[in-house]
Amino acid sequence: MFGPEIDPANISERELDEAARRGERMLAWLESAQEELRAVIGAGEGPSGHVRVTVDADGRVLDVRYDQRALRLGGQDLAEETLAAVRAAAADGRRRTHDLMREAVPGYDPDRTQAELERLLGSEQA
Repeated sequence: MFGPEIDPANISERELDEAARRGERMLAWLESAQEELRAVIGAGEGPSGHVRVTVDADGRVLDVRYDQRALRLGGQDLAEETLAAVRAAAADGRRRTHDLMREAVPGYDPDRTQAELERLLGSEQA
């Protein structure tokens, strides 16, 4: 997932040692970074800017703020603005988490990691 592709059938001792070192570095960082990762806050707003939302690292909504103009929107428009703000805040939180991961783990690619995780989980269920 991180670093060079390794063929498990033809892994050399050097590659195995390097993979173990990368794994150890990642585990050490994850242990020390738990607080930092949990402290990630995502922020977003609706298209009009009248609705602002913050979410925690797990995407749970922490705060929703409506300015005076938001109160003039109809119910459906206000709901759409709120959902857009929540989605933007969640995306911001994911981006911030991925930025932290990229700093700690050279070569970290969240899309590739997600695809590999899905592949592994899919093969376990088969």
